Amino acid sequence: MSLTRRGFLQLSAAAALTTAFSGVGLAAKPKAAKAAVDRIARLKPEWSKQTTTVCCYCAVGCGLIVNTALEGSKRAINIEGDPDHPINEGALCAKGASIFQLTEGNPGEKNPRLQQVMYRKPYGTKWEAKSWDWALERIAKNIKRDRDASFTEKNAKGQVVNRCEGIASVGSAAMDNEECWAYQAFLRSLGLTYIEHQARI
Repeated sequence: MSLTRRGFLQLSAAAALTTAFSGVGLAAKPKAAKAAVDRIARLKPEWSKQTTTVCCYCAVGCGLIVNTALEGSKRAINIEGDPDHPINEGALCAKGASIFQLTEGNPGEKNPRLQQVMYRKPYGTKWEAKSWDWALERIAKNIKRDRDASFTEKNAKGQVVNRCEGIASVGSAAMDNEECWAYQAFLRSLGLTYIEHQARI
């Protein structure tokens, strides 16, 4: 069979369209479709209150629209980008797009917030459930131990430097601006010099 370049392009386009639209209408189940329609209906002004705010993560200042339920829990039911905002015009980064989970956790989970930590001993093979109080006390003790072991009061020239080079910090992508400020002040008070954030790496 001889196939011209034009025929090949036409055949490729037909195959691509057939593949792209072959599953349309088959994946949406009636129950899931109704739930999606109900969720959208709850965002109407008569069912929820819309408030504009600014994303708390980085210093760009993207605008958000928060839909709050008027009845029942009166909690946020949807957060999305504000199309009227001059900075982001409705677009959000991955962190901003998932900001709803910051307060509400993942939808469908019975208990979205962790109530305990999982700890594995050095050279251990099994994880143990521990309380947050136990974990925070252990972290504080380890910080104190390592800071005392690596703290330098004066350098070789006799100048006061008060620095700790035995601990480093890489920050957290889930922290908002105010948390970052408090965390930075805490690290500086310990004398840390190796302070970084993954947004800059």
